[in-house]
Amino acid sequence: MAGTGAARRGRTRLVGATRRALGVVDYTLAKRALLRDARIGLRSVTELCDAHPELMRAARHVGEETRSDCPVCGREKLVLLAYVYGDTLKRENGRVWSIATALRMAAAHPGSCCYVVEVCRRCSWNHLREAYSARRAAAG
Repeated sequence: MAGTGAARRGRTRLVGATRRALGVVDYTLAKRALLRDARIGLRSVTELCDAHPELMRAARHVGEETRSDCPVCGREKLVLLAYVYGDTLKRENGRVWSIATALRMAAAHPGSCCYVVEVCRRCSWNHLREAYSARRAAAG
């Protein structure tokens, strides 16, 4: 398919520029601590693999597959979901979106937040991966 690589590179640049315009919190360390606790027996797998049925439905139908295996079962690739919340979003508030769309929406609405969640469709592992917050417009 001609042009697919160029389109993908263009989309990556757009998402990268949008990500830089947002404040970001990365939850990798929290994820590592949770998985460590499970490995040493402080948490059970059922505590880790407790995705809500609506989250699982969204993962099956909207999730964007990653290259990363599930850190709990290791039998399936993780998928990412993005949710955007903000007072100015009205009916669009709290819906699941593609990552690129969610980041653009968050950047366009100061004070809004985009939450990226990783989910395993097989064992129901889920964890907040990143949170992006749009900076509020300066008070004038």
